[in-house]
Amino acid sequence: MPLITVTMRPGKSAAYKTQVLGAVHSALVASGVPDTDRFHRVLELGPDDFRFDPSYPDLAKPRSEDFVLIEILLSVGRSVKIKKKILADLIAGTSKAGLHPDDVFVVFKETTWENWAFGGGRQIHV
Repeated sequence: MPLITVTMRPGKSAAYKTQVLGAVHSALVASGVPDTDRFHRVLELGPDDFRFDPSYPDLAKPRSEDFVLIEILLSVGRSVKIKKKILADLIAGTSKAGLHPDDVFVVFKETTWENWAFGGGRQIHV
């Protein structure tokens, strides 16, 4: 049950957002997440509310105004190998959407199953 948050600057088209979210979702599905497990949100924040260093940590190309922060909240248990595969697939997909790899920052946040209630206060896998 991943929950995806993509933070970006305002002004991108709905089609662009769909491409970026699709790239993230496809990478997760390839790792075993069900295709119907789709909970995504896009936050659009201007320069006053979304600040980032253009080159940390020693990027070959400075980040542009196309920079996106992708946060993936998911249940614990995925290995480093699986996360690396998700990252590789995600970068390939966002590149097809026109994003330079250095403009994509990904954070995995893990939580245990008892922290999820999918509807009606019901917890599953607990």
